[in-house]
Amino acid sequence: MAEHPLARSIAPLVERLNAELIDPADARADDVTLEWNGKPVVAVRLPIKPTKPIKAEKVVDGGVRSLLVEVAEELGGPLRELSRGEKQRAVLLLEARGAFEYRKSAEIVAEALGVTRFTVYNYLNRAR
Repeated sequence: MAEHPLARSIAPLVERLNAELIDPADARADDVTLEWNGKPVVAVRLPIKPTKPIKAEKVVDGGVRSLLVEVAEELGGPLRELSRGEKQRAVLLLEARGAFEYRKSAEIVAEALGVTRFTVYNYLNRAR
């Protein structure tokens, strides 16, 4: 399976999506099976997303807060004390790490940076 050209060519994309390449014989109903010349070659198992929104309490205790700590350490100081450009970079790093997938994350990030939620959204829109 991994030796097949299709599997090799999609491997970087699958890794970027935090997905997994699966032998088609082991594929589940929710996996995506890919064919080559009409024969199944590889299946892709996508990561499971929560079906319920994550409660704000869980975000505060884990996800977004831990990502904020990581980014602050990476940028070398408290997020509130960063320059405008560094705050923009912090928002982009947080986005790349999935921070904005959590409910109420923009408010939490804005508070940590000492800016408004509107400013966080502006930083995200500028990057796009």
